[in-house]
Amino acid sequence: MRSPEHGSDGSTGSKAERELADLELLFDALAHASRRQILLVLKFRGGEMTAGEIANRFACSWPTTTRHLRVLEKAGLVRAEKQGRERVYRLDSKRLLQVAGRWLNAFSDDA
Repeated sequence: MRSPEHGSDGSTGSKAERELADLELLFDALAHASRRQILLVLKFRGGEMTAGEIANRFACSWPTTTRHLRVLEKAGLVRAEKQGRERVYRLDSKRLLQVAGRWLNAFSDDA
């Protein structure tokens, strides 16, 4: 009997099911304007910022900012690393391009 394949989040299922789950996470993350803005700020500020630097760029509260960052992290669009007392967030634009690109390619005439 074949063992189930495991996704990056530990989920099991077919490749198509994992890709659909990735898309859902991506679109959920991109659905909120503040999260899209965080991604843009990270991109244009060198791809890496501390949580405090990100929070200072926005007019929302600290808990709201951290909630947005957790959604982006869950979708794999940012990675967090603890450095001393700070959490440094790094943009993973490859992940964004990979997941969104797969979906967009499905609409090409060559697909």
